[in-house]
Amino acid sequence: MKWNAKQWLYLLLTIVGGLSTWYFNLQFFAAAEDASLGAFIAETGTTLPAQSINADIAVASFTFLIWMWIEGRRLKMKGLWIYTMLTFLVAFAFSFPLFLLFREGRLRNIESSAV
Repeated sequence: MKWNAKQWLYLLLTIVGGLSTWYFNLQFFAAAEDASLGAFIAETGTTLPAQSINADIAVASFTFLIWMWIEGRRLKMKGLWIYTMLTFLVAFAFSFPLFLLFREGRLRNIESSAV
């Protein structure tokens, strides 16, 4: 089955989300005197704007994970735990559009089998 425009958009956003976040993560790990995960997390809260963005992303990520599990089960999608892990290991900006990409594929499969 050919991909639709939404699937291509979700793929592009997945790539951009992964590359853009890890571009900065790798810069940190290469330049920091203490490149531990603890130091990384500590530095994300060093300014009030950073703390605001952290709170924003934390709430959005938590909301996504709840919705993703509900929606994934509704659509009988497999491997939902993978998106949860990718949210923490790669980035929310990566896992959210990736889930949407596979969700769109599942929706298309359901629609084509109903015809």
